[in-house]
Amino acid sequence: MLSKSDIFSYTPKKEFSKAVAYFSMEFAIDQALKIYSGGLGFLAGSHMRSAYELKQNLVGIGMLWKYGYYDQVRAINGGMKPEYVQKNYSFLTDTGIVFPVEVHSAIVYVKAFLLKPEVFESAPIFLLSTDIEQNDAISRTITNRLYDANESTRIAQSIVLGIGGAKLLDILNLGTEIYHMNEGHALPLCYYLYSKYKNMDEVRERVVFTTHTPEEAGNEAHDFDLLSKMSFFNGIPDEEIKEIMTIENNRLNYTLSALKFAKIANGVSKMHGEVSREMWSGYADICEITHITNAQNKKYWKDDVLEKAFEDNDDKTLMARKKEMKKSLFKIVADQTGKIFDENVLTLVWARRYAGYKRADLITADAERFAKLISDTDMPIQIIWAGKPYPEDYSAIDTFNHLFWKTLNTPNVAVLTGYELGLSAVIKKGSDVWLNNPRLYREASGTSGMTAAMNGSVNFSIPDGWIPEFAVHGVNSFIIEPADRMLSVQEQDDIECDRLLDILENEILPTYYKKPKTWATIVKNGMRDVSPAFESGRMAKEYYTKLFNISVPKLETVG
Repeated sequence: MLSKSDIFSYTPKKEFSKAVAYFSMEFAIDQALKIYSGGLGFLAGSHMRSAYELKQNLVGIGMLWKYGYYDQVRAINGGMKPEYVQKNYSFLTDTGIVFPVEVHSAIVYVKAFLLKPEVFESAPIFLLSTDIEQNDAISRTITNRLYDANESTRIAQSIVLGIGGAKLLDILNLGTEIYHMNEGHALPLCYYLYSKYKNMDEVRERVVFTTHTPEEAGNEAHDFDLLSKMSFFNGIPDEEIKEIMTIENNRLNYTLSALKFAKIANGVSKMHGEVSREMWSGYADICEITHITNAQNKKYWKDDVLEKAFEDNDDKTLMARKKEMKKSLFKIVADQTGKIFDENVLTLVWARRYAGYKRADLITADAERFAKLISDTDMPIQIIWAGKPYPEDYSAIDTFNHLFWKTLNTPNVAVLTGYELGLSAVIKKGSDVWLNNPRLYREASGTSGMTAAMNGSVNFSIPDGWIPEFAVHGVNSFIIEPADRMLSVQEQDDIECDRLLDILENEILPTYYKKPKTWATIVKNGMRDVSPAFESGRMAKEYYTKLFNISVPKLETVG
């Protein structure tokens, strides 16, 4: 059996001595470990790195995805194609721990692997797999791919993560005091604890919850009868579940259930905390929802040369280094697209998961103005898109493909594939402007702009998520004023496209080309203001002070 010294390569500091388990479906720890899809994983990865740096008594509980999320490649015509390739990791430690979990009234065996702290300088992370010889062929597929599109498989994944992770912690006997759910995917954990303690208040003393989804309809929910058949409730009778949970239209909402089990929850930005409190205000017996703004790990993301130039207030070296980083990015652009970009030209990047509300193609909505923008030789621009849509989000894939085909013969516009940790770092270092234009209130946090700012890329954004806590227009970033929310979606898009292009044409491009000293100041202001406020050391400390270490009054359960 593993001892605590086998798991931790450090002695936790006294102020972070409370034993915490951090449950997440995905962790973006290193390019080599492909068990993440996007922002949720990037956030969890930075949290694990800062927990390691701060010497916190925290372990991660995640899943070992056989095929990862997916590999984003190109089809024969250049459009997007998802591929599923088996991943193998010699750097994981086989703990030898195998234990049973009930899924759909059958026994599924789960094996635990350990990512030790010294491998990638992170808090220890246990990764669970069902792809072992003790299981039948169907059971082995539960941990095949992150966010499987099959509903029953998705439910089984939550059972393995939540109940399996909790059982593993009992086997390890780590004295876990707090169970932290990063999103609602691990919800069955709560039913495991309820089975164990037979008391809601006992569960509430131990569970905290982070919600990332800023609209009620976007939170995961499933048919109650299906969940019951799948053994989601760990043997608790249906009647008892209906007494302690809210079941609407015979569906159980993961987030609402987590809010009932947790002693406290948090949104991931100040704005998102306000949105979440409003969104769930009509429900009884839910916990307090505070906010802890997401952050990213500076040690992992920053460029040392750029950072030194910033600290020395050396504009010449800073701008020279920025051009060197642009050259590194442009090698990838040339390799993927056959297009040669110029490091002296302002480079704007939109890079994140393709999704309808994120509006990857908003800048192109006015076709005439967009054509004029990208053909301007007086103040030229280069544009890069990158990001991975969900592999079954065909509308988002259509957006990716439309942008690719529309700009295929445009030498200064590129659409890249393979947006994972490695490419993300190169793009953030090589961009001049980081564009973020979701529909307002749809982006819970939007952490990519933080790491962009750490690397001298200027945020250009709708004031959503973390941006209102950071941005000052024309000082450290540029803000697109949102349209009236009472207008139709199409009218909002048209107005915000116009405002985006107005700022780009009249403020950003002229400043970059005609006022280089002012541009350098804006770049440095962004680098100054992003840290430590949006560095994950601050965030990891706040989780201990605002979630893990607090005591809360007991709640009365309403049947």
